[in-house]
Amino acid sequence: MSPRSKREYLEAIVKRYRVASRKIKTAMLNEFCAACHYHRKHALRLLRTFRRFTQKPPGKRGRKQVYDAELLRMPLQRIWKAANLPCSKRLKAIIPLWLRGYIETYGPISQEVAGALLRISPPTIDRILKPVRARYAQHGRATTKPGTLIRNHIPIKTNQWDEFRPGFLEADTVAHCGSTTEGMYINTLDCVDIATGWTEQRAVWGKNYQGVIDQIKDIEHSLPFPILGFDSDNGSEFLNYHLLRYLTEGRKRPIQFTRSRAYKKDDNAHVEQKNWTHVRQWLGYDRLDRPEAVPLMNELYTSEWRLFLNFFCPSVKLIEKKRIASKTVKRYDKPKTPYQRVLESPDISEETKQSLRELQKNLNPFKLRNALEERLKRLRGRVKPDSVFISSLRRHSMTYNFKRSKNGRLRRQEPEMGTRPQTPET
Repeated sequence: MSPRSKREYLEAIVKRYRVASRKIKTAMLNEFCAACHYHRKHALRLLRTFRRFTQKPPGKRGRKQVYDAELLRMPLQRIWKAANLPCSKRLKAIIPLWLRGYIETYGPISQEVAGALLRISPPTIDRILKPVRARYAQHGRATTKPGTLIRNHIPIKTNQWDEFRPGFLEADTVAHCGSTTEGMYINTLDCVDIATGWTEQRAVWGKNYQGVIDQIKDIEHSLPFPILGFDSDNGSEFLNYHLLRYLTEGRKRPIQFTRSRAYKKDDNAHVEQKNWTHVRQWLGYDRLDRPEAVPLMNELYTSEWRLFLNFFCPSVKLIEKKRIASKTVKRYDKPKTPYQRVLESPDISEETKQSLRELQKNLNPFKLRNALEERLKRLRGRVKPDSVFISSLRRHSMTYNFKRSKNGRLRRQEPEMGTRPQTPET
């Protein structure tokens, strides 16, 4: 008997069963179990709890919709794009900071929309923005070459996670070399404070020690707190006697200079994250090999760039990590901007905090974003890769054709004139 037939049979006898006497119920139950091959307890449960199937009214199932998606999608989309596509949890923290600037830029909004934007939850933001989300990813080249001459003079530090005082920086360089590391090109010096997340970026031509030290000096004067520690990877632009003397000698309070373990990027996880979110997402992986681009990039880094990222772009911070059995449990704080974390820090003077508050009052994130985009357009238009250098690389690079022999190995052959190189078979 099919499931549908069993249900029809149950529907036919259930009314008579419920009004029958005890003796008749016993006979009907025996016949029902024999016909449908049910256990007696299961048959009793079906006869006791059966409800006739009724057609449900058309419409969506679940809870009633609280927010009007069409009404909120446009302001959410504008803020999300201007904030450089943050996740929903960070976007919820961004909305109260950006709402005043949104009204100044796009005009007034109703009290209903403003209240909904402030109350909306991250999962609801995900559902509303799902039609407009876009994902992309790119990977670049690593240009860190360990400096061996001074490695033994600089201690290794791997407990950066425990720093809660502002002033301990992680530093790294981001290479704007394109698809090749040959020749000279611009590098971005990226520094992030572990406690507050405050970031500073500067452009350097090549990786010479003097240029790196000059930009570190400029960063030191731009920070709202003194530098207490400086942690870097094992690149030669950091591991040299000149930077060691600058950080440790001739100061009333020497700066603690430490390094990470070789080939262990997790030791510098804070700055590695910022390399992507604060540099690569904005400048991409294009090659910048014109020296005249360095002052243009530094002018950008020291104006709208640092104000936009430090005052209006929140991030979450890992505050606890523990292992329970075979699982690693991590606990994060609420999304906050570096500016907010600086104001909450008891180690920073009230005078510095008040100056930052006065500066923040006059800032509009949408105007900063538009000015930043204009500067990036001018930078890309005026500074293009050196076509002579790229063509010479292509002319002198060796390209080969590959052919698989009888034993399955790939054999390299010189390319013939007028033919294009082939990729190896997989």
